[in-house]
Amino acid sequence: MRKSQLLAGVLAPIVALTGIGTAILINRSWWRLTDNAISDLGKLDLPNNWVLNVSLVVSAIMAIYYAVGLVEEVSNTVEKLGIGVFIAGLAFLALIGLFPEGTSPHYYVSWGFFIFASLGFLVTGIGLGLSGEKELAVFSIALFTVGWALALWAKNSFPGIAPAEFVGVFGVIAWHYTVMWKKFRGAPRPRG
Repeated sequence: MRKSQLLAGVLAPIVALTGIGTAILINRSWWRLTDNAISDLGKLDLPNNWVLNVSLVVSAIMAIYYAVGLVEEVSNTVEKLGIGVFIAGLAFLALIGLFPEGTSPHYYVSWGFFIFASLGFLVTGIGLGLSGEKELAVFSIALFTVGWALALWAKNSFPGIAPAEFVGVFGVIAWHYTVMWKKFRGAPRPRG
């Protein structure tokens, strides 16, 4: 994996969370965690909607660039398939920014991100287990199970969808950084 791909992998979640956090600050007069969706911060005709939408597109591109490099680092077909599904989820993340709330595809691309990203990390985790990385497999399966259970609970417990979305977002980020740490800590120096 190239050094630039590793750097993109480190920075991608930071770019997304910074954009979300900044958009929340800009819209704090009306946006509430328990009453809204994250996408409300990027809806059509909202002043400064670009803060959320651009950060999602940029972070998705960075994460895809990293994940393409990750494909080269794994050994079996299940891992490669899982990363491919994960990349599809990241493409849906970019589409959330390109088709913000108020456009007809928005609902579908939002669900596409959460479904494909979580299924991608589950399948990749199972593949990692088949390659002998049992801890990552257990972590991936547990995170998928607990994450979806918590997200469904949050979806049914609050009037807004943002709590469930944040459960999904932080689950994907936790998996991403855990895999990155386990695979590349102490690894040979990446290519230029």
